[in-house]
Amino acid sequence: MKHRHTIKAVALKTGLSPHVIRVWERRYKAVEPFRSETNRRLYSDEDIERLYLLRKATQAGESIGQIADLSTIELRKLVNSGITQSSTEVRENAGSGQTKSPEYYLETCLEAVSRLDADELEYHLLQASSDLSRPILLEQVLEPLMYRIGDMWREGELTTVHEHLASAVVRSFLGGILQSEHTPEAAPILIATTPIGQLHEFGALMAAIAASSVGWRVIYLGPNSPAEDIARAARQSRARAVALSVIHPADDPHVGQEIVKLNRLLDSAIPLFIGGRGAAGYRDALDLTGAVLVTDLSHFQSKLESIQLSRRVSE
Repeated sequence: MKHRHTIKAVALKTGLSPHVIRVWERRYKAVEPFRSETNRRLYSDEDIERLYLLRKATQAGESIGQIADLSTIELRKLVNSGITQSSTEVRENAGSGQTKSPEYYLETCLEAVSRLDADELEYHLLQASSDLSRPILLEQVLEPLMYRIGDMWREGELTTVHEHLASAVVRSFLGGILQSEHTPEAAPILIATTPIGQLHEFGALMAAIAASSVGWRVIYLGPNSPAEDIARAARQSRARAVALSVIHPADDPHVGQEIVKLNRLLDSAIPLFIGGRGAAGYRDALDLTGAVLVTDLSHFQSKLESIQLSRRVSE
């Protein structure tokens, strides 16, 4: 068995994104690529066939968690037998084989959450990551998905169990994307987190991914970080910017105080970005500190690109 194909080549041959390949490898042991002396993944022809067959089966509605341990022969039989017809396949066939819209993925993800089906939710997220661009995936699927789930939980349409299941799957999915991003050591550094009292970290994770996508090296601190810790991390890493996500609640006076404290502790040359559904509720703190209110991820990326441009000009 010769291992000679890079992950980029495998992605082209199978139609799977490198991120999906890594997730299937890490979580489901779908394939076990050879590692070179430089720790580079190299895949065999059999690995490529397995991944292609797994893609065909999951497109037909099979759960990756249920079929990843099948042998290649069993996968061939499964795909060729036509027994993989399911409700998922019917929905996909209705789309005439074209790339699905963000609205399609949003609704199918919500359906999976309502049924407490973690495998199906992960499947649709992985498919969305293959079909959609990164900005559309983040802004038109993941962000509204978590907002809708939060609203439905507060209105009693979903239970705490539903919210926790969705949070666990989406957190793992976003973490996987962030880990797969690779930026040069010389890239400018951004600190991403939420202020103390803010436990919802999805906005901060999405901001971290958005920043990494435009060439920033991100240090992600997780949620609920005190101002002193954020400022210390910024000083130690020589960060060029700090990004906070504020989701819920949008009227906690302690959060406003933390924003003001953080701005006082940061070097005046470090811009402070604040975004998320609840950010506008802290307008007084934003006005007092001069922090930048981020309206969406595209706006955030354009601001970061402006910093990079000014940095290159000054050098």
